[in-house]
Amino acid sequence: MKKLIRKLLFYGASLLLSGMLVGCAGKESAVDSSGKDVMSDSEEVSGIDESRATDELGGADDEAANDIAPSPESDGKQTGDKKGKETLSMYSTEQIEYARIWLQLGAIQDVDELNVRHFPAGTPLNPNDDTSAAYPKDVVQLAGSRLVDGSVTYSSNGDGTIHVYNVPLRWDGRYPAGEKFYTDLITQTKRVYVDPSEDERIIELIQLLRVH
Repeated sequence: MKKLIRKLLFYGASLLLSGMLVGCAGKESAVDSSGKDVMSDSEEVSGIDESRATDELGGADDEAANDIAPSPESDGKQTGDKKGKETLSMYSTEQIEYARIWLQLGAIQDVDELNVRHFPAGTPLNPNDDTSAAYPKDVVQLAGSRLVDGSVTYSSNGDGTIHVYNVPLRWDGRYPAGEKFYTDLITQTKRVYVDPSEDERIIELIQLLRVH
């Protein structure tokens, strides 16, 4: 009887131990499986985030580079041209014309001031001589502050050329000189093409203009 009881107890203990082992194994399998799935998902999420972060970072770097890097077409040379045009655009066409003509034809370039006088058509070349002929067109006379600076008397043709009159700034001599003398001065004018070059000296001369 005692042997039978021992066998039954041993058999029951064996069944109980086997059940516990199977349960543990199942839990470990479930944990392993769950752990594996979670790790896989974590890796996928991590991979997406890193890819997005890399793309976004790279895009930001590219945008920053585009903002900083100068355009090869506008680097340097266009700026200088624009600056020069804006500087001359501060002045009138007449002021630029006066400065260019003196720069090209003035006897003395280093003047203290550049005086501008306008004589309408019909003004006598020499108002101190009754035999003087008159200018057939409106003329402009440019002169420095000294006689030695010389003068340029011209009429504009409106096409980039001028007619220069060979008349002095101050008339000295014996009068009356006669109509032929003055008529020759009018008919023997010289046609000159005005150089349109833009020079820094032009700006300096414009600032010396004194229009009367």
